[in-house]
Amino acid sequence: MFKMSFLNISPFKRYPGNPILKKGDIPYPVNTVFNAAACKYNNMIYLLLRIEDKKGISHLTLARSDNGFDFKVDPYPFLTPADYEPFKTYEKFGIEDPRITYFEDGTYYILYTANSYYRPRIAIAKTCDFKKVERISLISEPINKNAVLFSEKIKRKFVRLDRPDDESIWISYSPDLIYWGESKILLSPRTGKWDCHKLGAAIPPIKTKKGWLVLYHGVRFTAAGRLYRVGGALLDLENPERVIGISDGFLFGPEELYERVGDVGNVVFPCGAILEGNGEVKLYYGAADSCIAIATSNLSDLIDCCSFKCENGSRRI
Repeated sequence: MFKMSFLNISPFKRYPGNPILKKGDIPYPVNTVFNAAACKYNNMIYLLLRIEDKKGISHLTLARSDNGFDFKVDPYPFLTPADYEPFKTYEKFGIEDPRITYFEDGTYYILYTANSYYRPRIAIAKTCDFKKVERISLISEPINKNAVLFSEKIKRKFVRLDRPDDESIWISYSPDLIYWGESKILLSPRTGKWDCHKLGAAIPPIKTKKGWLVLYHGVRFTAAGRLYRVGGALLDLENPERVIGISDGFLFGPEELYERVGDVGNVVFPCGAILEGNGEVKLYYGAADSCIAIATSNLSDLIDCCSFKCENGSRRI
């Protein structure tokens, strides 16, 4: 294990074969593919891709791989905007940016953004076999997005992170995945730093012996537009409202041409990660809103990066 000594050293290493999925890899006409959730099922890695069609409406399609790098995309969507209420009204402009959380009972919960005239809000669905999928509920009011679900209950309640104010990461609790409350601000933009304008949870929190590892995207507005990069934070296992530490600098940012140039340039936007038995973390991210790529790191290195103490706890720092 090595300690991160310099802020400009990233713990992530890009896969030389990036990008792993482009619009030409989708077996039907699309505008673009990006922002994929990730999980393991039947000893394979599944990606749930956000695909935007040529009308500008997003839906979700599955891709499968036995090595985590080479994927075969399904010939048809897995989840499309609903044609029945109450979902139809709030998914009219598409369903976006999924995250998948696995529970020990064999259920895979899918949190995604429903978009419509009324702005984005969070919805949740579930599957046990990736053949049938069932919508559960719309679980927030507009404007809200970037929701991730913890992989187990804490004090007998489901726990989620989201961004209801278009700026900060909040934490909320639920007895049943439908009704949510006890909401509190967890992390806010840091004035003058790389994540000074808005934050959003990237992947479902990873449980480690030292705490819940949360990777998040941080946004800084520049003269050329928004710049999306990735940071990390560590939350207390029993009280995830307590921030143990955070990365002072960003851990991963756009450098390669496929991350710099696309429908929305200068974006790396993870929605899924796989933790392997050897401690390797496979991070799947949308690049420039135009393709999907992968970067790998070591879990212990990521934890080491989250050592900067928050002077004000979970409030604005």
